[in-house]
Amino acid sequence: MSDDINRIWNLLAQINDPELPVLSIVDLAIVRDVKEVEGSFEIIITPTYSGCPAMDVIAMEIRAVLLTNGIGDFKLTTVFSPAWTTDWMSEEGKLKLKSYGIAPPTPGQSVCDSRMFHLEEAIQCPLCNSYNTRMISQFGSTACKSLYQCNDCKEPFDYFKCH
Repeated sequence: MSDDINRIWNLLAQINDPELPVLSIVDLAIVRDVKEVEGSFEIIITPTYSGCPAMDVIAMEIRAVLLTNGIGDFKLTTVFSPAWTTDWMSEEGKLKLKSYGIAPPTPGQSVCDSRMFHLEEAIQCPLCNSYNTRMISQFGSTACKSLYQCNDCKEPFDYFKCH
C-alpha cells in the first residue's frame, strides 16, 4: 500500500460517524476501499443501510478532510452491493461501542428455553455484562439500533442490530 493511500486511510479514520460519534467511519467499515489510479484517488463507501440519513454528512466530511489536507484529486464512490454488514465492523469499534454504553452486534447468540426453543437474541448489557435483558423496542435512537433494558441493573441501553 502506498504512503498516500495510508495517509488517506489515517485521515478517514479521524472522521466520526455523526450518529455514533464514538466510532470512526473506518471502525464502522463505511469506508470499503481506497484506490489510486495514476495519481488520482477513489474512496469507496457503503452506507450501513440504503436510506441512511448520515451518508450526506459523511460524504461532505470526507471531502472536507481530504481537501483540507491537500488531497484534491479524488472521487467518492458509493456502492450498495454487497450490502453493508455488521461483520465488517472492526473489533476495536465493537469494543468502543460497548464502552460507550451501546451493546455491540453479536450474531448467533440466542436464548433457548428448557425445550431448546429459540426465544430471542441474547444481548449482553454493556453496563453490567448481564445477559438477563429484554427488548423494549425494535427501534432505538436510530434505525440501526434496538432499545433494550437490563433486568439486573434496570438500565436501558441501545443494541446495535446485526445486519
